[in-house]
Amino acid sequence: MKQRAIFNWSGGKDSALALYKVLQAARYDVAGLLTTLSEPYQRVSMHGVRGALLDQQAASIGLPCRKLYLPETPTMAAYEQLMAGALDELRAQGAAVAIYGDIFLEDLRRYRESQLAERGWQADFPLWGAPTAELVREFIGLGFKTITTCVNEKYLDQSFVGRVIDEEFLRDLPAHVDPCGENGEFHTFVFDGPLFRHPVAFEKGEIVYRKYTPPPPAADAGNEGADRAEPSPFDTGFWYCDLL
Repeated sequence: MKQRAIFNWSGGKDSALALYKVLQAARYDVAGLLTTLSEPYQRVSMHGVRGALLDQQAASIGLPCRKLYLPETPTMAAYEQLMAGALDELRAQGAAVAIYGDIFLEDLRRYRESQLAERGWQADFPLWGAPTAELVREFIGLGFKTITTCVNEKYLDQSFVGRVIDEEFLRDLPAHVDPCGENGEFHTFVFDGPLFRHPVAFEKGEIVYRKYTPPPPAADAGNEGADRAEPSPFDTGFWYCDLL
C-alpha cells in the first residue's frame, strides 16, 4: 500500500519537476498540493503569483490545492503554528510524507525534517543533490514552460523578470547565478508541460519594484531556494512581473 503524501507546491519549476518525478515513480499516493500565500496580497510567498493562477495550475494538474495564509510580515513562530495545524489535520487524514522541491540548501532541509518529525511526518526531496544545470535542461527537455515572476536585484537586473526560461535565458545568466535560482536569485511560474492537462492562460502585466525592510516570509511551502529556516535582514530589492 502506497504512503499518502502531500506536495509542498510553490507553482514554480523546481516544484513542477519534483512533482512530475514523484508521479512518474508512483511511489506515493499524492493527496494534494500545499502552498503558503500572503493573506493581504493573496499571492504566493516571494513568487508574487496570484492565488487565482495557483488554482488554475492545480485544476490543470488534477490535484486539490490547500492554501495557508500568512500575515504580511509573519514571524517564524506564526508560520510554524500555521503549518503545525495543517500537518496535524492532514496526518489525521492519513498523510505522513511531505515532499519538497529543494535541491541543495542543507539548513532548510534540516529545518523541514526537524519540524516534520515533531508531528510524526517524514520528508522526501526527489531533486536533492542533482546538478542544477542538468535539472533545468531536463525540465526544458520534458516540455515544461515557465516564466520568471520575481528576480533579486542583488543577482539579476530588471531585464530578467517576465522572461520564459529557455536556452537563451540560461546563456544570458551571469556565471555566479545558479541556473535553477536555488539561492533565491529568481522565482518562476510554470504554465505548461507534461503535468498539465492544458496550459494555464495568463497575460503579462506591469513590472514593479519592491524593497523589503523586514525579512520576507521564511515560509514558502514549495520553496525554490529563497527561504531559510532562520530569517535574516534583507538588504536588497526585487523586480516582479505581475501575471494576470
